[in-house]
Amino acid sequence: MREKLIVALDVAAAEEARRAWEALRGEVGMFKVGMQLFTAEGPAFVRELVESGARVFLDLKFHDIPNTVAGAARSAVRLGVSLFNVHAAGGSEMMRRAAEATAEEAARLGVERPRLIAVTVLTSADAGVLAETGVAAPTVETQVGRLARLTDAAGLDGVVASPHEIAPVRAAVAREDFLLVTPGVRPPGAAHDDQRRVMTPGEAVRAGADYLVVGRAVLAAPDPPSAARDIVGEMEAAELTDD
Repeated sequence: MREKLIVALDVAAAEEARRAWEALRGEVGMFKVGMQLFTAEGPAFVRELVESGARVFLDLKFHDIPNTVAGAARSAVRLGVSLFNVHAAGGSEMMRRAAEATAEEAARLGVERPRLIAVTVLTSADAGVLAETGVAAPTVETQVGRLARLTDAAGLDGVVASPHEIAPVRAAVAREDFLLVTPGVRPPGAAHDDQRRVMTPGEAVRAGADYLVVGRAVLAAPDPPSAARDIVGEMEAAELTDD
């Protein structure tokens, strides 16, 4: 279950990220590098993590014209990341081109193909946010299901969705190996910050998440390794209960 926990390195600089990596490298399965850290430190730091033995989830949510996103996908493969994402709102051609470029570049380099997933609806969004951006879906769940089907048809490996949308995604996509990566996970009693659709780690596992992304609840804890172990313990207990 430890391999299913991704810690988000949502920090301002490489030195802070290095300290987190060193403290947590034996406690979690993957580390997420998002826009804040990538913008500050660039691809060289991602390579450093990978060369140090980290499995990296590159969370940049590529969303541009298909040719540009395909090029970015090739670059992500060359960085050696294990997982990266695009935004499903970019449409089917953009996602399909990204998937093709990922497979082609991995084959050219003779490396394992990273998993490619698509963001559906951000966990900070609700029906009001969808409405103000012109999305006509009556509920977040409807829009997430729609984008999950589009992602599957484009040949991607799965989606990023809040734990509250796990059931709609599973209902929309029948493929058993379709990955569900879930941010919006908070241990009991932790602050929700700017995320609105959240669950505890145990609830997310019982709902059927494949990977859980946790950031501040681990990094801001007095003892981050202990916090990570507590979350893994809750995940393991939920899995046993579910069985």
